[in-house]
Amino acid sequence: MPRWLRLDEAGGRPPFEQIKQAILSAANSGSAAVGTRLPSVRALAAHFGIAANTVARAYRELEQAGVVETRGRAGTVITAGGDDARRRVGDAAAEFAAVVQSAGLSEADAVAFVRAALRRA
Repeated sequence: MPRWLRLDEAGGRPPFEQIKQAILSAANSGSAAVGTRLPSVRALAAHFGIAANTVARAYRELEQAGVVETRGRAGTVITAGGDDARRRVGDAAAEFAAVVQSAGLSEADAVAFVRAALRRA
């Protein structure tokens, strides 16, 4: 298993969220370069002692976000590095800022919305 892929059982966050965040962070930081093959769903689930559906959910959400790609028998690989992820976040932030301005909300209100959304995510 990659060293950067760990679960904090006392952390209170669901395992699928921890797996998703660890992979996303590794892709953004370059710890897992584009093309890095991830452990299979079953292998990762067995390693952590969790349900395969938990790992599959993390992989599925990362695939929907364009961070990984599942290539059938070839496995799941990192497809987006930090630059692409940061560009997408920047684009989303710019769009959000335009909506905030058109709605006449304050910066403090906008930040409160973002914090609430991050807590729900």
